[in-house]
Amino acid sequence: MQETRTEQLSRAIAYETEHCAPKEAKPLFHVTPPVGWINDPNGFSYYKGEYHLFYQYHPYSTQWGPMHWGHCKTKDFVVWEQLPCALAPDTAYDGQGCFSGSAVEHEGKHILMYTGVSEKQSSDGRVEVLQTQSIAVGDGISYVKYENNPVITAEKLPKGSSAADFRDPKIWKEQDSFYAVIGSKDTDGNGQIALFSSKDAYDWKFEKMLDYCKGEYGKMWECPDFFELDGHHVLLVSPQFMQAQGLEFHSGNGTVYFIGNYDRESFEFTRGNGCQVDYGMDFYAPQTIQAADGRRIMIGWLQNWDNYITPEESEWSGMMTIPRELSVKDGKLVQVPVRELENYHNNRISYRQIKLSENQNRISLDGIKGRCLDMTIDIESGDFEEFHIELAADEKNCTRLSYDRKKKIITTDRTYSGLRKDVITSRSMYVRETDHGLRLRVLLDKYCIELFVNDGEQAMTSLVYTPLSAENIYFSCDSNAVFSITKYEIKMPE
Repeated sequence: MQETRTEQLSRAIAYETEHCAPKEAKPLFHVTPPVGWINDPNGFSYYKGEYHLFYQYHPYSTQWGPMHWGHCKTKDFVVWEQLPCALAPDTAYDGQGCFSGSAVEHEGKHILMYTGVSEKQSSDGRVEVLQTQSIAVGDGISYVKYENNPVITAEKLPKGSSAADFRDPKIWKEQDSFYAVIGSKDTDGNGQIALFSSKDAYDWKFEKMLDYCKGEYGKMWECPDFFELDGHHVLLVSPQFMQAQGLEFHSGNGTVYFIGNYDRESFEFTRGNGCQVDYGMDFYAPQTIQAADGRRIMIGWLQNWDNYITPEESEWSGMMTIPRELSVKDGKLVQVPVRELENYHNNRISYRQIKLSENQNRISLDGIKGRCLDMTIDIESGDFEEFHIELAADEKNCTRLSYDRKKKIITTDRTYSGLRKDVITSRSMYVRETDHGLRLRVLLDKYCIELFVNDGEQAMTSLVYTPLSAENIYFSCDSNAVFSITKYEIKMPE
Protein backbone atom coordinates (compact mmCIF):
# COMPACT_ATOMS: atom_id res chain seq x y z
CA MET A 1 0.00 0.00 0.00
CA GLN A 2 1.29 3.42 -0.91
CA GLU A 3 2.01 5.52 2.17
CA THR A 4 0.03 8.73 2.46
CA ARG A 5 1.35 10.08 5.73
CA THR A 6 0.12 13.46 6.79
CA GLU A 7 2.33 16.02 8.47
CA GLN A 8 0.86 15.12 11.87
CA LEU A 9 1.48 11.39 11.43
CA SER A 10 4.99 11.89 10.04
CA ARG A 11 5.82 14.12 13.01
CA ALA A 12 4.61 11.51 15.50
CA ILE A 13 6.62 8.72 13.83
CA ALA A 14 9.75 10.85 13.75
CA TYR A 15 9.29 11.84 17.39
CA GLU A 16 8.79 8.31 18.71
CA THR A 17 11.84 7.13 16.76
CA GLU A 18 14.11 9.92 17.98
CA HIS A 19 12.94 9.96 21.61
CA CYS A 20 12.34 6.25 22.26
CA ALA A 21 12.97 5.52 25.94
CA PRO A 22 15.63 2.88 26.70
CA LYS A 23 14.19 -0.60 27.15
CA GLU A 24 16.12 -1.05 30.40
CA ALA A 25 13.76 1.47 31.98
CA LYS A 26 10.67 -0.51 30.96
CA PRO A 27 9.02 -3.76 32.00
CA LEU A 28 10.45 -6.87 30.39
CA PHE A 29 7.36 -8.66 29.06
CA HIS A 30 4.55 -6.09 29.14
CA VAL A 31 3.68 -3.76 26.28
CA THR A 32 4.77 -0.15 26.85
CA PRO A 33 4.90 2.85 24.51
CA PRO A 34 8.15 3.83 22.81
CA VAL A 35 7.80 7.18 24.55
CA GLY A 36 5.01 9.26 26.06
CA TRP A 37 1.55 8.24 27.25
CA ILE A 38 -0.65 5.24 26.44
CA ASN A 39 -4.07 4.15 27.62
CA ASP A 40 -6.76 1.82 26.18
CA PRO A 41 -5.72 -1.15 24.02
CA ASN A 42 -7.14 -0.77 20.49
CA GLY A 43 -7.35 -2.90 17.37
CA PHE A 44 -6.33 -6.17 19.04
CA SER A 45 -6.58 -8.44 16.00
CA TYR A 46 -5.13 -11.28 13.93
CA TYR A 47 -3.75 -10.23 10.58
CA LYS A 48 -1.67 -12.31 8.15
CA GLY A 49 -0.46 -14.76 10.77
CA GLU A 50 0.44 -12.20 13.44
CA TYR A 51 -1.35 -10.48 16.30
CA HIS A 52 -1.55 -6.71 16.16
CA LEU A 53 -2.16 -4.38 19.05
CA PHE A 54 -2.78 -0.66 18.77
CA TYR A 55 -3.31 1.68 21.70
CA GLN A 56 -4.37 5.17 22.65
CA TYR A 57 -1.17 7.16 22.41
CA HIS A 58 0.21 10.64 23.03
CA PRO A 59 3.90 10.51 22.16
CA TYR A 60 4.76 14.06 23.18
CA SER A 61 4.33 13.82 26.96
CA THR A 62 3.58 11.39 29.78
CA GLN A 63 0.15 12.99 30.22
CA TRP A 64 -3.03 12.36 28.21
CA GLY A 65 -3.15 14.51 25.08
CA PRO A 66 -4.54 14.50 21.51
CA MET A 67 -5.00 10.81 20.85
CA HIS A 68 -3.00 8.91 18.21
CA TRP A 69 -2.87 5.15 17.64
CA GLY A 70 0.41 3.53 18.62
CA HIS A 71 1.13 0.11 17.15
CA CYS A 72 2.99 -3.14 17.84
CA LYS A 73 2.67 -6.80 16.85
CA THR A 74 3.55 -10.26 18.12
CA LYS A 75 3.50 -13.92 17.13
CA ASP A 76 3.17 -15.32 20.63
CA PHE A 77 1.61 -12.61 22.89
CA VAL A 78 4.87 -12.23 24.82
CA VAL A 79 7.56 -10.79 22.53
CA TRP A 80 6.31 -7.61 20.86
CA GLU A 81 7.76 -5.72 17.90
CA GLN A 82 7.31 -1.96 17.89
CA LEU A 83 5.79 -0.54 14.68
CA PRO A 84 5.31 3.07 13.52
CA CYS A 85 2.43 5.14 14.86
CA ALA A 86 -0.61 4.20 12.76
CA LEU A 87 -3.10 7.07 13.15
CA ALA A 88 -2.89 10.75 14.01
CA PRO A 89 -5.65 13.35 14.58
CA ASP A 90 -5.31 15.02 11.20
CA THR A 91 -8.79 15.44 9.68
CA ALA A 92 -11.84 17.56 10.36
CA TYR A 93 -13.75 14.61 11.85
CA ASP A 94 -10.94 13.40 14.17
CA GLY A 95 -8.93 16.57 14.75
CA GLN A 96 -9.49 16.40 18.52
CA GLY A 97 -8.34 12.81 18.70
CA CYS A 98 -8.44 9.31 17.23
CA PHE A 99 -10.11 7.59 20.16
CA SER A 100 -10.50 3.89 20.92
CA GLY A 101 -11.60 1.25 18.44
CA SER A 102 -10.85 -2.17 17.04
CA ALA A 103 -9.76 -4.04 13.92
CA VAL A 104 -10.56 -7.00 11.70
CA GLU A 105 -8.93 -8.74 8.73
CA HIS A 106 -10.94 -8.83 5.50
CA GLU A 107 -9.88 -9.86 1.98
CA GLY A 108 -6.22 -9.36 2.75
CA LYS A 109 -6.68 -5.91 4.23
CA HIS A 110 -6.50 -4.74 7.82
CA ILE A 111 -9.59 -2.69 8.66
CA LEU A 112 -9.42 -0.33 11.65
CA MET A 113 -12.61 1.13 13.12
CA TYR A 114 -12.18 4.00 15.54
CA THR A 115 -13.88 6.98 17.16
CA GLY A 116 -13.03 10.36 15.71
CA VAL A 117 -13.55 13.40 17.93
CA SER A 118 -14.28 16.88 16.58
CA GLU A 119 -15.68 20.15 17.87
CA LYS A 120 -18.13 22.64 16.43
CA GLN A 121 -19.51 25.93 17.64
CA SER A 122 -23.27 26.09 18.11
CA SER A 123 -25.43 29.08 17.24
CA ASP A 124 -25.33 30.28 20.87
CA GLY A 125 -21.54 30.22 20.95
CA ARG A 126 -21.09 27.00 22.92
CA VAL A 127 -18.50 24.49 21.75
CA GLU A 128 -20.04 21.07 21.11
CA VAL A 129 -18.10 17.81 21.02
CA LEU A 130 -19.00 15.26 18.35
CA GLN A 131 -17.91 11.63 18.44
CA THR A 132 -18.28 9.59 15.26
CA GLN A 133 -17.01 6.26 13.95
CA SER A 134 -14.52 6.04 11.09
CA ILE A 135 -12.59 3.47 9.08
CA ALA A 136 -8.92 3.21 8.08
CA VAL A 137 -7.56 0.42 5.88
CA GLY A 138 -3.98 -0.81 5.76
CA ASP A 139 -1.41 -3.51 5.25
CA GLY A 140 -0.18 -4.04 8.80
CA ILE A 141 2.12 -1.01 8.79
CA SER A 142 0.54 1.89 6.91
CA TYR A 143 -3.13 2.89 7.07
CA VAL A 144 -5.29 5.15 4.92
CA LYS A 145 -8.47 6.77 6.24
CA TYR A 146 -11.61 6.08 4.23
CA GLU A 147 -12.51 9.02 1.99
CA ASN A 148 -16.16 9.00 3.09
CA ASN A 149 -15.57 9.00 6.83
CA PRO A 150 -17.26 9.04 9.26
CA VAL A 151 -19.21 5.85 8.56
CA ILE A 152 -21.46 6.01 11.65
CA THR A 153 -22.76 9.14 13.36
CA ALA A 154 -25.12 9.63 16.30
CA GLU A 155 -27.90 10.39 13.83
CA LYS A 156 -28.29 6.61 13.46
CA LEU A 157 -28.97 6.18 17.17
CA PRO A 158 -32.43 6.35 18.76
CA LYS A 159 -33.68 9.86 19.46
CA GLY A 160 -32.18 11.44 22.54
CA SER A 161 -28.92 9.50 22.43
CA SER A 162 -25.77 11.49 23.03
CA ALA A 163 -23.60 12.70 20.15
CA ALA A 164 -20.86 13.76 22.56
CA ASP A 165 -20.57 10.34 24.25
CA PHE A 166 -20.64 7.83 21.40
CA ARG A 167 -17.41 5.88 21.20
CA ASP A 168 -15.17 2.82 21.25
CA PRO A 169 -16.49 0.52 18.49
CA LYS A 170 -15.67 -3.20 18.71
CA ILE A 171 -15.96 -4.74 15.24
CA TRP A 172 -16.11 -8.43 14.31
CA LYS A 173 -17.08 -10.65 11.39
CA GLU A 174 -19.75 -13.31 11.61
CA GLN A 175 -20.60 -15.37 8.51
CA ASP A 176 -21.19 -12.84 5.71
CA SER A 177 -21.68 -9.75 7.87
CA PHE A 178 -19.77 -7.33 10.06
CA TYR A 179 -21.04 -6.27 13.46
CA ALA A 180 -20.00 -3.60 15.92
CA VAL A 181 -20.95 -2.70 19.48
CA ILE A 182 -20.45 0.95 20.46
CA GLY A 183 -20.80 2.75 23.79
CA SER A 184 -23.34 5.57 24.05
CA LYS A 185 -25.56 7.46 26.51
CA ASP A 186 -29.34 7.51 26.53
CA THR A 187 -31.65 10.40 27.36
CA ASP A 188 -31.15 10.11 31.14
CA GLY A 189 -27.36 10.08 30.90
CA ASN A 190 -26.93 6.37 31.55
CA GLY A 191 -24.83 4.02 29.44
CA GLN A 192 -26.17 1.93 26.60
CA ILE A 193 -24.54 -0.40 24.08
CA ALA A 194 -25.59 0.05 20.45
CA LEU A 195 -25.36 -2.86 18.00
CA PHE A 196 -24.75 -2.14 14.30
CA SER A 197 -24.39 -4.40 11.26
CA SER A 198 -22.85 -4.05 7.82
CA LYS A 199 -22.22 -6.14 4.72
CA ASP A 200 -19.02 -4.34 3.75
CA ALA A 201 -17.71 -2.52 6.89
CA TYR A 202 -18.52 0.87 5.29
CA ASP A 203 -22.32 1.11 5.15
CA TRP A 204 -23.72 0.50 8.65
CA LYS A 205 -27.23 -0.14 9.95
CA PHE A 206 -28.40 0.31 13.54
CA GLU A 207 -29.97 -2.93 14.79
CA LYS A 208 -30.89 -2.33 18.43
CA MET A 209 -29.58 -1.48 21.87
CA LEU A 210 -27.88 -4.64 23.05
CA ASP A 211 -27.92 -3.62 26.71
CA TYR A 212 -28.57 -0.69 29.04
CA CYS A 213 -26.95 0.52 32.23
CA LYS A 214 -30.38 1.35 33.76
CA GLY A 215 -28.78 3.36 36.54
CA GLU A 216 -26.60 0.44 37.66
CA TYR A 217 -22.86 -0.05 37.20
CA GLY A 218 -21.83 3.58 36.81
CA LYS A 219 -22.80 5.89 33.97
CA MET A 220 -21.21 5.89 30.51
CA TRP A 221 -20.15 2.40 29.45
CA GLU A 222 -16.84 2.66 27.60
CA CYS A 223 -14.91 0.12 25.53
CA PRO A 224 -17.59 -2.59 25.05
CA ASP A 225 -16.64 -6.05 23.84
CA PHE A 226 -19.06 -8.85 22.99
CA PHE A 227 -18.15 -12.46 22.20
CA GLU A 228 -19.11 -16.10 22.49
CA LEU A 229 -17.25 -18.19 25.04
CA ASP A 230 -17.82 -21.76 26.21
CA GLY A 231 -21.47 -21.84 25.16
CA HIS A 232 -22.30 -18.41 26.56
CA HIS A 233 -22.08 -14.82 25.38
CA VAL A 234 -20.00 -12.34 27.37
CA LEU A 235 -20.36 -8.55 27.38
CA LEU A 236 -17.46 -6.51 28.74
CA VAL A 237 -17.95 -2.83 29.57
CA SER A 238 -15.81 -0.26 31.36
CA PRO A 239 -18.15 2.05 33.30
CA GLN A 240 -17.28 5.57 34.33
CA PHE A 241 -18.39 7.07 37.65
CA MET A 242 -18.97 3.82 39.50
CA GLN A 243 -19.95 3.92 43.16
CA ALA A 244 -18.33 1.40 45.45
CA GLN A 245 -20.37 -1.70 46.34
CA GLY A 246 -18.72 -3.77 49.06
CA LEU A 247 -15.52 -5.30 47.73
CA GLU A 248 -17.04 -6.21 44.36
CA PHE A 249 -16.95 -2.75 42.77
CA HIS A 250 -14.74 0.20 43.59
CA SER A 251 -15.51 3.84 42.89
CA GLY A 252 -14.47 5.54 39.66
CA ASN A 253 -13.54 3.65 36.51
CA GLY A 254 -13.86 -0.12 36.56
CA THR A 255 -14.51 -3.03 34.22
CA VAL A 256 -17.57 -5.28 34.47
CA TYR A 257 -18.51 -8.50 32.72
CA PHE A 258 -21.97 -9.94 32.09
CA ILE A 259 -22.53 -13.57 31.10
CA GLY A 260 -25.74 -14.46 29.29
CA ASN A 261 -27.47 -15.85 26.23
CA TYR A 262 -27.76 -14.23 22.82
CA ASP A 263 -30.35 -14.77 20.08
CA ARG A 264 -28.64 -13.94 16.78
CA GLU A 265 -31.93 -13.64 14.93
CA SER A 266 -33.52 -11.07 17.24
CA PHE A 267 -30.23 -9.60 18.54
CA GLU A 268 -31.57 -10.17 22.05
CA PHE A 269 -28.98 -10.47 24.84
CA THR A 270 -30.26 -11.81 28.18
CA ARG A 271 -27.69 -11.56 30.92
CA GLY A 272 -27.13 -12.03 34.60
CA ASN A 273 -25.65 -9.68 37.16
CA GLY A 274 -22.36 -7.90 36.56
CA CYS A 275 -19.08 -8.93 38.16
CA GLN A 276 -15.71 -7.23 38.39
CA VAL A 277 -13.12 -8.34 35.82
CA ASP A 278 -10.05 -7.33 37.84
CA TYR A 279 -9.99 -6.26 41.50
CA GLY A 280 -6.69 -4.38 41.46
CA MET A 281 -5.86 -0.70 41.54
CA ASP A 282 -4.76 -0.49 37.89
CA PHE A 283 -6.94 -2.16 35.26
CA TYR A 284 -9.29 -0.70 32.65
CA ALA A 285 -10.69 -0.93 29.11
CA PRO A 286 -9.81 -4.52 28.17
CA GLN A 287 -10.21 -5.84 24.64
CA THR A 288 -10.32 -9.44 23.42
CA ILE A 289 -9.40 -11.44 20.35
CA GLN A 290 -10.08 -14.96 19.14
CA ALA A 291 -6.65 -16.48 18.54
CA ALA A 292 -5.89 -18.70 15.56
CA ASP A 293 -6.24 -21.79 17.78
CA GLY A 294 -9.66 -20.70 19.08
CA ARG A 295 -8.65 -19.28 22.45
CA ARG A 296 -10.24 -16.04 23.60
CA ILE A 297 -7.42 -13.72 24.68
CA MET A 298 -7.90 -10.48 26.65
CA ILE A 299 -5.51 -7.58 27.25
CA GLY A 300 -6.18 -4.48 29.35
CA TRP A 301 -4.71 -1.10 30.24
CA LEU A 302 -2.54 -1.46 33.34
CA GLN A 303 -3.07 2.00 34.81
CA ASN A 304 -5.84 4.05 36.42
CA TRP A 305 -7.36 7.41 35.48
CA ASP A 306 -7.79 8.64 39.04
CA ASN A 307 -4.46 7.49 40.52
CA TYR A 308 -1.65 8.72 38.32
CA ILE A 309 1.61 7.57 39.91
CA THR A 310 4.07 7.61 37.01
CA PRO A 311 7.38 9.00 38.34
CA GLU A 312 8.11 12.54 37.19
CA GLU A 313 11.43 11.52 35.62
CA SER A 314 9.89 8.77 33.48
CA GLU A 315 9.87 9.17 29.69
CA TRP A 316 6.85 6.90 29.33
CA SER A 317 3.57 6.28 31.16
CA GLY A 318 1.20 3.34 30.99
CA MET A 319 1.47 -0.31 30.01
CA MET A 320 -0.71 -3.26 29.09
CA THR A 321 -1.44 -6.36 31.14
CA ILE A 322 -0.12 -9.75 30.19
CA PRO A 323 -2.56 -11.16 27.61
CA ARG A 324 -4.92 -13.56 29.41
CA GLU A 325 -6.73 -16.69 28.27
CA LEU A 326 -10.44 -16.55 29.11
CA SER A 327 -12.95 -19.28 29.93
CA VAL A 328 -16.28 -19.59 31.71
CA LYS A 329 -16.46 -21.89 34.73
CA ASP A 330 -19.40 -22.21 37.11
CA GLY A 331 -20.91 -19.02 35.73
CA LYS A 332 -17.76 -16.96 36.29
CA LEU A 333 -15.14 -15.53 33.96
CA VAL A 334 -11.77 -17.23 34.50
CA GLN A 335 -8.54 -15.61 33.30
CA VAL A 336 -4.96 -16.90 33.30
CA PRO A 337 -1.76 -15.61 31.68
CA VAL A 338 -1.25 -16.88 28.14
CA ARG A 339 0.47 -20.26 28.14
CA GLU A 340 3.17 -18.91 25.81
CA LEU A 341 4.74 -17.16 28.80
CA GLU A 342 5.95 -20.57 29.95
CA ASN A 343 8.32 -20.64 26.96
CA TYR A 344 10.27 -17.86 28.67
CA HIS A 345 10.52 -19.53 32.06
CA ASN A 346 14.08 -19.84 33.29
CA ASN A 347 15.90 -21.01 36.42
CA ARG A 348 13.13 -22.95 38.15
CA ILE A 349 13.30 -22.96 41.94
CA SER A 350 10.82 -24.98 43.98
CA TYR A 351 10.17 -25.60 47.67
CA ARG A 352 7.65 -28.07 49.05
CA GLN A 353 5.75 -27.79 52.35
CA ILE A 354 7.69 -25.00 53.96
CA LYS A 355 6.67 -24.66 57.60
CA LEU A 356 6.15 -21.13 58.82
CA SER A 357 5.46 -20.09 62.40
CA GLU A 358 4.77 -16.86 64.22
CA ASN A 359 8.09 -17.16 66.04
CA GLN A 360 10.00 -16.74 62.76
CA ASN A 361 8.89 -13.14 62.22
CA ARG A 362 9.34 -13.27 58.45
CA ILE A 363 11.44 -15.55 56.27
CA SER A 364 13.11 -15.48 52.88
CA LEU A 365 14.06 -18.47 50.77
CA ASP A 366 17.24 -18.93 48.77
CA GLY A 367 16.64 -18.02 45.13
CA ILE A 368 13.15 -16.61 45.74
CA LYS A 369 13.71 -12.99 44.79
CA GLY A 370 13.66 -10.72 41.75
CA ARG A 371 11.54 -8.23 39.82
CA CYS A 372 10.78 -10.21 36.61
CA LEU A 373 9.24 -13.51 37.62
CA ASP A 374 6.33 -15.94 37.51
CA MET A 375 5.71 -17.43 40.95
CA THR A 376 3.03 -19.77 42.33
CA ILE A 377 2.43 -20.05 46.08
CA ASP A 378 0.17 -22.80 47.45
CA ILE A 379 -0.96 -22.02 51.00
CA GLU A 380 -1.86 -25.54 52.02
CA SER A 381 -2.63 -25.79 55.74
CA GLY A 382 -2.08 -24.39 59.22
CA ASP A 383 -3.96 -22.61 61.98
CA PHE A 384 -2.96 -19.10 60.89
CA GLU A 385 -5.46 -16.28 60.45
CA GLU A 386 -3.17 -13.94 58.49
CA PHE A 387 -0.58 -14.81 55.83
CA HIS A 388 1.64 -12.16 54.24
CA ILE A 389 3.91 -11.98 51.18
CA GLU A 390 6.18 -8.96 50.74
CA LEU A 391 7.26 -8.26 47.15
CA ALA A 392 9.81 -5.81 45.72
CA ALA A 393 11.17 -5.44 49.22
CA ASP A 394 14.26 -3.92 50.82
CA GLU A 395 14.87 -2.18 54.14
CA LYS A 396 12.23 0.51 53.56
CA ASN A 397 10.14 -0.56 50.54
CA CYS A 398 7.70 -3.36 49.88
CA THR A 399 4.29 -4.18 48.47
CA ARG A 400 2.37 -6.59 50.67
CA LEU A 401 -0.13 -9.27 49.65
CA SER A 402 -2.13 -10.20 52.76
CA TYR A 403 -4.60 -13.04 53.22
CA ASP A 404 -7.11 -12.64 56.04
CA ARG A 405 -8.25 -16.23 56.40
CA LYS A 406 -11.11 -15.49 58.80
CA LYS A 407 -12.69 -12.92 56.51
CA LYS A 408 -11.55 -14.71 53.30
CA ILE A 409 -10.07 -11.46 51.98
CA ILE A 410 -6.88 -10.81 50.02
CA THR A 411 -5.44 -7.29 50.00
CA THR A 412 -2.74 -5.69 47.89
CA ASP A 413 -1.10 -2.84 49.83
CA ARG A 414 1.49 -0.61 48.14
CA THR A 415 1.66 2.02 50.92
CA TYR A 416 5.39 1.44 51.35
CA SER A 417 6.26 0.80 47.70
CA GLY A 418 8.12 4.11 47.39
CA LEU A 419 5.11 6.28 46.59
CA ARG A 420 5.40 10.02 47.18
CA LYS A 421 1.81 10.88 46.24
CA ASP A 422 -1.39 10.69 48.25
CA VAL A 423 -3.19 8.10 46.13
CA ILE A 424 -5.10 4.87 46.67
CA THR A 425 -2.63 2.38 48.14
CA SER A 426 -4.70 -0.74 48.84
CA ARG A 427 -7.54 -2.77 47.46
CA SER A 428 -9.16 -6.00 48.64
CA MET A 429 -11.29 -8.85 47.31
CA TYR A 430 -13.07 -11.89 48.68
CA VAL A 431 -11.58 -15.28 47.81
CA ARG A 432 -12.37 -18.88 48.62
CA GLU A 433 -10.24 -21.71 49.93
CA THR A 434 -10.51 -24.95 48.01
CA ASP A 435 -9.97 -28.46 49.38
CA HIS A 436 -6.28 -27.93 48.61
CA GLY A 437 -6.03 -24.51 50.24
CA LEU A 438 -5.38 -21.28 48.38
CA ARG A 439 -3.29 -20.91 45.21
CA LEU A 440 -1.74 -17.57 44.34
CA ARG A 441 0.08 -16.95 41.07
CA VAL A 442 2.11 -13.74 40.97
CA LEU A 443 3.56 -12.13 37.85
CA LEU A 444 6.05 -9.44 38.75
CA ASP A 445 7.53 -7.35 35.95
CA LYS A 446 9.60 -4.49 37.38
CA TYR A 447 6.76 -2.00 37.98
CA CYS A 448 3.61 -4.12 38.02
CA ILE A 449 2.09 -7.00 39.94
CA GLU A 450 -0.57 -9.27 38.46
CA LEU A 451 -2.11 -11.66 40.97
CA PHE A 452 -4.25 -14.64 39.90
CA VAL A 453 -6.13 -16.61 42.57
CA ASN A 454 -7.08 -20.29 42.34
CA ASP A 455 -6.02 -20.77 38.73
CA GLY A 456 -7.66 -17.61 37.48
CA GLU A 457 -10.91 -17.41 39.44
CA GLN A 458 -9.96 -13.82 40.26
CA ALA A 459 -7.31 -11.33 39.22
CA MET A 460 -5.84 -8.28 40.94
CA THR A 461 -3.49 -5.95 39.05
CA SER A 462 -1.51 -3.00 40.41
CA LEU A 463 1.40 -0.70 39.60
CA VAL A 464 4.39 -0.42 41.95
CA TYR A 465 7.13 2.02 40.94
CA THR A 466 9.54 0.74 43.57
CA PRO A 467 13.30 1.18 42.89
CA LEU A 468 14.51 -1.88 40.98
CA SER A 469 17.16 -2.55 43.61
CA ALA A 470 14.34 -3.72 45.92
CA GLU A 471 14.02 -7.36 44.89
CA ASN A 472 13.62 -9.37 48.09
CA ILE A 473 10.54 -11.50 48.83
CA TYR A 474 9.45 -12.35 52.37
CA PHE A 475 6.80 -14.62 53.92
CA SER A 476 5.17 -14.36 57.34
CA CYS A 477 2.04 -15.35 59.27
CA ASP A 478 0.49 -14.86 62.69
CA SER A 479 0.64 -18.52 63.76
CA ASN A 480 1.54 -21.66 61.80
CA ALA A 481 1.29 -22.29 58.06
CA VAL A 482 2.48 -24.79 55.50
CA PHE A 483 3.05 -23.58 51.96
CA SER A 484 4.80 -24.60 48.76
CA ILE A 485 6.29 -22.37 46.10
CA THR A 486 7.58 -22.58 42.55
CA LYS A 487 9.29 -19.59 40.98
CA TYR A 488 10.61 -18.94 37.48
CA GLU A 489 12.62 -16.03 36.23
CA ILE A 490 11.37 -14.61 32.95
CA LYS A 491 14.12 -14.46 30.34
CA MET A 492 13.48 -12.74 27.01
CA PRO A 493 15.52 -13.21 23.83
CA GLU A 494 18.38 -10.77 23.31
